[in-house]
Amino acid sequence: MITVEALTKRYGSTTAVDGLTFTARPGTVTGFLGPNGAGKSTTMRVVVGLERPTAGTATVAGRRYADLHAPLHEVGVMLDARSVHPGRTAYKHLVSMAQTHGIGKARVREVIAQTGLEPAAHRRAGTFSLGMGQRLGIAGALLGDPATLILDEPVNGLDPDGVLWVRRLVRELAAEGRTVLLSSHLMHELALCADRVVIIGRGRLLADASVQEIVDRSQGAGTVRVRTTDPEPLARELLAAGAQVVRQEGGVLRVRAASVEEVGTAARRCGVTVLELGSESGSLEEAYLELTGEALEYRAADVQGGAR
Repeated sequence: MITVEALTKRYGSTTAVDGLTFTARPGTVTGFLGPNGAGKSTTMRVVVGLERPTAGTATVAGRRYADLHAPLHEVGVMLDARSVHPGRTAYKHLVSMAQTHGIGKARVREVIAQTGLEPAAHRRAGTFSLGMGQRLGIAGALLGDPATLILDEPVNGLDPDGVLWVRRLVRELAAEGRTVLLSSHLMHELALCADRVVIIGRGRLLADASVQEIVDRSQGAGTVRVRTTDPEPLARELLAAGAQVVRQEGGVLRVRAASVEEVGTAARRCGVTVLELGSESGSLEEAYLELTGEALEYRAADVQGGAR
């Protein structure tokens, strides 16, 4: 289990992580989300002993990473897949890692096969594509058969087959009872593979809940979409009944605080023709954007009138 408690990390006058508390539990894929500059990388670096906390604690199985006797066997880490000597082959890189913990070459060959690196095992890492580099980073994380894995953007640069492979891999690892902390900017992918989501902004916790609970918080959740030839009478009828109505182009109304049945009944009372009627569900991306809207470090300006 990864436990982060009241964690604070400052660099001079800059606070990268501010009193952050969350837990990633065994048997669970925990998605770790936040805008650029939110403190995700700093938090993960503190967990694996690459940074010292200013205050608070970050532990794995109740111990600091620095106190683990054989870290590769307990925590598999991939923070930067590019941190491999470009002149080493994938095989030699993994062998050198294995030798630090007395891991045999048979295990090296196993993780090479598991990550699909066999065709490139004896190529220099400096010639690898981004996707192959990611596979090598994941192989290194799996090398010691650890109970806990921390993966930062593991699907970055992978083709669709590779993304599907990572999705299946992390689900299988969690099903075996392992703890998986997974950082990614791909909301759709996290929605498919994560059990829980931790969202931070400006170093602080914004949400810590199941994926479904987060999705249910989005403004899109519980919305009814109706398209009609004459939206105004229907809008007035729904507003009078206490519903919230947003008018959109093409005769579309997006309605909250009313069910599909209630909207359909109101349309019948008004005598308007309904062309489309159905409920909309929220999405992890919508919920994330709503939660982090005020926590962006960099925000693109609205462009009006086109590029100049």
